Amino acid sequence: MPLPLGSLLRYNLNMPKSIRVIPKKRGRPATGKDPLYSVRIPDALMASIKRWAKANGSPSRSDAMRQLLERALAGKSVRRPLSKEAARKASKLAARELEKLGSQSLPEPELQQRKRTLIRGPKEFREIRADLPKPRS
Repeated sequence: MPLPLGSLLRYNLNMPKSIRVIPKKRGRPATGKDPLYSVRIPDALMASIKRWAKANGSPSRSDAMRQLLERALAGKSVRRPLSKEAARKASKLAARELEKLGSQSLPEPELQQRKRTLIRGPKEFREIRADLPKPRS
């Protein structure tokens, strides 16, 4: 004797569900979520990147390149101090311009002192300048 339709539906709904098996993916697992960009780099530049990575404790070349790019884009580049010759030339140019502006009625030592003060700049700015050595505390 066949079962009525309502009892068949009840029977199917009350059955325990089978365990679903997730098949394994083929190939090597992904190493990162970011897209891959390829770039051609000369050997000399790659050697300097490797040296920088070794000196800064970077675990990989890729990580070193990311750090260098982030620094460059953030403007955190390391400024080279002026050479002594360039600093001397800048000082002479500043002195020449200050002589044009200075009052000739002052005695020479006073003029020289004012010139030195103006060339060095205000104390507040000297603390900020990156090209000057930091004062010892």
